[in-house]
Amino acid sequence: MVQILRQAGAIPFTNNDDELRVLLITSRDTGRWVIPKGGVKPGQTALQAAEAEAYEEAGIKGIAQSTPLGIYTYGKRLNAGVVMPTTVEVFALHVTKQLKNWPERAQRRFEWTSAFDAAAAVEEPGMKLLLLRLAEIQSATGMKLV
Repeated sequence: MVQILRQAGAIPFTNNDDELRVLLITSRDTGRWVIPKGGVKPGQTALQAAEAEAYEEAGIKGIAQSTPLGIYTYGKRLNAGVVMPTTVEVFALHVTKQLKNWPERAQRRFEWTSAFDAAAAVEEPGMKLLLLRLAEIQSATGMKLV
């Protein structure tokens, strides 16, 4: 049986002038655009892991929705060059603070953009869908997400 790795991620978002903006960061290894994500440690919930990754990778503090936006799967390349199937449980995270310094600041770039532009910038098809789902939720409710 193939082992499937488990990760949690966050889509940090804010509403500026009634426009939904999301935060993308670059991956450390390839520099491609991604969302903050990482492994779920023992004793940690996926929600807690998503919030921790948003802080460590993007310097974001905020309020995460308790219900995940969804799950996507991708092939994570490990140090040995092996690609492992990995599921990522993704949560919307309403940003209340963006710090000036955080653990991985020197290793990544970040960009605030529309959910549609973010979906066009990321490579993983499942991540694209979740970015668009966040925009769809805001559009369907006609309200700002908080």
